[in-house]
Amino acid sequence: MKKQSLFPATFSRRAVLAATAAVSAIGLLGAAPAHAQAWPTKMIKLVVPFPAGGPTDTASRIVGQRLSERLGQPVVVENRAGASGSIAAAQVAKSPADGYTLMMLATPTLLAPHLYKKAGYDTTKDFTPVATVYDLPIVVVVNPAQMPSVTDVQKLITHAKARPGQLNYTSSGAGSFGHLSMELLKQMGGFEMQHVPYKGGVPAITDTIGGQVPLMYADLVAALPHIQAGKLRAIAVGSPQRVAMLPDVKTIAEQGFKGYEAVSWGGLMAPPGTPKAVVDRIAGEVKQILADKEIQDKLLTAGAIAAFQSPEQMAQRIKSDYAKWGAVIRDKGISNE
Repeated sequence: MKKQSLFPATFSRRAVLAATAAVSAIGLLGAAPAHAQAWPTKMIKLVVPFPAGGPTDTASRIVGQRLSERLGQPVVVENRAGASGSIAAAQVAKSPADGYTLMMLATPTLLAPHLYKKAGYDTTKDFTPVATVYDLPIVVVVNPAQMPSVTDVQKLITHAKARPGQLNYTSSGAGSFGHLSMELLKQMGGFEMQHVPYKGGVPAITDTIGGQVPLMYADLVAALPHIQAGKLRAIAVGSPQRVAMLPDVKTIAEQGFKGYEAVSWGGLMAPPGTPKAVVDRIAGEVKQILADKEIQDKLLTAGAIAAFQSPEQMAQRIKSDYAKWGAVIRDKGISNE
């Protein structure tokens, strides 16, 4: 008995092969989203390169908890402090690029390769930017008893020029963002002050309140309670716009220094080579999280301002800040070693 073909005689062999290929292609197209949707299937580790309790840690826990709820998997914060975050960053850069390891990059860690010869990574090349999360405003504060006449930046400059080599200021440490930001202001304003570095923002603020050092460039989150209590006077913020927590305090740009901008910030990074589908998924979730008024309020309580930027925008911001502040570090010969 003659075996019958499964295809009508009118179908050519070429047509059959084409139809088979089309069906296979459709099957592959259908499989791609399913594969992308398979992530995540287990716990995600969010590395914070600073001790628990600081603004970077607090922001990470606020966003991490909500991210866990949206992804349906635990997001566990792991603190790995040391060397401005460079120890953790070097480890994350070498982690598997599978979407299960993230890091909350903060400005000190972004700039650490300029300050440590053996940081172990290049911020502009060795990570996959995911999304910015927050801005952390910084503020110039003075001890009102020590500097009663200094109520703005121009009066600070006048005060400094009248006392060449005598006026000191402090920050949370050598190479800290407050240190770099004040050096940039000094450069633009053509005046001099001596930097007295402390090991951390709390002891620096304590001694500024006590009068041991009359002036500080501080994280707003740390300085705000003392500003509100009248123990410190805020004379300027470094951000390009005024901040809601101190609406009457002018920006440095408003006080005669057009283009001046100094904002510490944080954002999620992943190891290099992390799949774009995973990066885009996380970025989309973070965008939705930061649009939530409850999350915005929680971040404000921690002294941070919700500030989403896409992976592409974050990559540009990293490149720009790395070059800008790297120039300040080189010009002033600043090092943490």
